[in-house]
Amino acid sequence: MKKKLIAAAVLAVAAISFTACGSKEPAKTELPTIGATIYKFDDNFMSYVRRGLESAATGKATLELVDSANDQAKQGEQVDTFISKGVKALAINLVDPKAAPTIIAKAKEAKLPVIFFNKEPEAAALASYDKTWYVGTESKESGIMQGQVVADAWKKNKAKWDLNGDGKIQYVLLKGEPGHPDAEARTTYVIQTVKEAGIEVEELAMDTAMWDGAKASEKMQTWIAAYGDKIEFVIANNDGMALGAITALEGEGYFKDNKFMPVVGVDAIPEALVKIKEGKLVGTVLNDAKNQAKATFDLALNAALGKDVLTGTSWKLDSNKAVRVPYVAVTIDNIAFAEESYK
Repeated sequence: MKKKLIAAAVLAVAAISFTACGSKEPAKTELPTIGATIYKFDDNFMSYVRRGLESAATGKATLELVDSANDQAKQGEQVDTFISKGVKALAINLVDPKAAPTIIAKAKEAKLPVIFFNKEPEAAALASYDKTWYVGTESKESGIMQGQVVADAWKKNKAKWDLNGDGKIQYVLLKGEPGHPDAEARTTYVIQTVKEAGIEVEELAMDTAMWDGAKASEKMQTWIAAYGDKIEFVIANNDGMALGAITALEGEGYFKDNKFMPVVGVDAIPEALVKIKEGKLVGTVLNDAKNQAKATFDLALNAALGKDVLTGTSWKLDSNKAVRVPYVAVTIDNIAFAEESYK
């Protein structure tokens, strides 16, 4: 009897051991790692793109996201580090668009796909490697839309805003980084569009503030001192600089006691939307940070997994291997649409 009990116990233990071994959970699939750079973390607009990338990557990929601190040499070193760590794809917001061939050469040697975003490389650079794509906008579109905002607002308010009564817009323009495709296109097309609307213009001053609010504020203070009430409109290539201009204008007593200066920007960042509601910003143009980030991540993830970059997405590539995220003009009349893009 004792032998039978011992034998039964041995069999039970064996059964338990077998069941335990056989019930192991399948190994979890390791998430692909994507190495991403932002040209400058403290850029107003790019801070929202960064948040969008982090949100899109949650649960789908390991995102190594670094600040290139507006230093192209540093960005090149960051790419080298990503490659040495064995990332599966690169997502690069270039410091200098002209550096794209160097980044592409590094990626090509490592056989890595690379998605450039927000700062567009030349078409020839994108065409030089079959695993390179771009996510961004059509630069001139924002300038055209900003010009339409300027023209519409001027026509509605000409009696109040045409301070010298000459029928022309005397303007100052805060430009982004010289040579940057967006800065050049916005500067050209905003004025061209205003002229095409039948409005004469006169440039009092134009200078770069490098997309930076503090620099724009300093520049605006200088212009106020030089031109005073001759200035009838402030045009800024981005909202960061528009906000900087507003800060300087507030310091000079504008936006109270019927003293007003029309200002327009581009990006429709939340801080700018607040100023539209306060009546201190005439309008802006939505540069869709959320969808730029989503498109960048979608392409990078598919590339990292060895899939066609458009798999499972609604994005489309143009002839230059680029996904274009459309702009939308924003004024107080449709501000709710812009606010919704940040939810």
